[in-house]
Amino acid sequence: MKKTALIFVLVGLLSACTKNLTKLNVDPKNPLTVPSYTLFTNAERVMSTEIITPNINDNTFRLIEQQWTETQYLNETQYDIQDRKIPDNIYSIFFSGALNNFELAKKTMLTDVTDAPTRANETAITDLCEVYSFYYLVTTFGNIPYTEAFQPSNPFPKFDDAATIYQDLLKRIDTDIAALNEANGTFGTGVDQIYAGDPNQWIKFANTLKIKLGMTVSTSTSLQAIGQTAVEAAAKASIFASNADNALQTYYSSPPSTNPTWVELIQSGRHDYVATDFFMKLLGSQNTATPVDPRTPYYFAENASGVYLGAPVATVVVAANYSLPSGPLYTTGSIGTMTNPDYPGDILDYSELQFNLAEAAARGYSVGGTAATFFKNAVDASIQFWTGSTTGAAAYDVLPAGNSAAQLLAIAQQEYISLYNRGWDAWTLTRKFGYPAFTPPPSAYSLFPVRFTYPVIEQNTNPINYKAAAAAIGGDAVTTKLVFFK
Repeated sequence: MKKTALIFVLVGLLSACTKNLTKLNVDPKNPLTVPSYTLFTNAERVMSTEIITPNINDNTFRLIEQQWTETQYLNETQYDIQDRKIPDNIYSIFFSGALNNFELAKKTMLTDVTDAPTRANETAITDLCEVYSFYYLVTTFGNIPYTEAFQPSNPFPKFDDAATIYQDLLKRIDTDIAALNEANGTFGTGVDQIYAGDPNQWIKFANTLKIKLGMTVSTSTSLQAIGQTAVEAAAKASIFASNADNALQTYYSSPPSTNPTWVELIQSGRHDYVATDFFMKLLGSQNTATPVDPRTPYYFAENASGVYLGAPVATVVVAANYSLPSGPLYTTGSIGTMTNPDYPGDILDYSELQFNLAEAAARGYSVGGTAATFFKNAVDASIQFWTGSTTGAAAYDVLPAGNSAAQLLAIAQQEYISLYNRGWDAWTLTRKFGYPAFTPPPSAYSLFPVRFTYPVIEQNTNPINYKAAAAAIGGDAVTTKLVFFK
């Protein structure tokens, strides 16, 4: 009897162990499934951070646009995008870090967001973030994977035509606007780090983004008319009305969710970026302790001698002799905030919208106002955003009288200045307007890059589709003009 009882006990123990064996295959720190809201929050942060960061490995547009220059290692200022595989990094961050997670979030919402109206709002907001992300990819590379992207069964996606992608992005914006409804539920507190899920704010964002897309192609032979139609329709709808509507990514005072500029300059201890003499002269503040443009002390700090001074582009210099990017934690005496850890990330704003409308009016688009009025609104909004008031704006916010060419030049100059800390968008402005006409950096690796070459990983792993895409756009070179700008 004792032996029989022992056998039953052992069998019971073995049975219990067998039932729990499968749990050993589950890593509690790396779950196989996650809620849709966590996917969205992470993707939104990755998207915003990629636009804002000055990380030398994936966002060197402040250097390309000669807002900043390097003081010691000059490769990126000299247009070297290959040494650090910058195209590969951009591709990976957007496709894998942002877009793939937005896609997964939308799919997961089908099961974990049971209220259909709430799901409609959340899906539309997520899709708008996808549109925003695709905009930067397609205007940087040209033809890219689109209709066949995010298909695990197809590791070798074709590259879609850039102009076709652009037109589909406009359609998606309209669909998302139609789906958004303030009366319905939305993301919970803390999930959406830009607008807290507010459908009305996302509608304003969508129409403002639509105008941005429309004005990107204002000089394109084949897409200008499509862009004009989009701009004129969106201008009559709900758009940003002031800086209060700006799309600002929330960052916090302690890691890991801190302002990427603080991460790259303060936390890492970098002191090898300074203002260029070109940009400082444009501000009118070169070699003086009394800045002319009121944004100067918010953009840069005084140098060791107490004046604002920019360095020659792509030249080895002593950083302390020149003006560093501004921020009270970065340089003694600076009054700016852009290098604070909790400084918000600006990904789309009222000033940019008003510059776009000023350009549209100057080109004869029907947008409900004059170029002069929109221009004043734009300059005033930029100065207020940076300084907290419009003091000093009157010296810059009057659009010169004359023909449209003179007005467009003035718009381009002030928009370029306002896009400080938005180097990627400044690059798009330069490719569209041909302004500024930069003096090439010494020992440049190429002519001014008007696109980025395709990632090496695409060339190696997807060679057939890569070659077809390169041929379709006119060659995989940094000098190949994309359809948006020709």
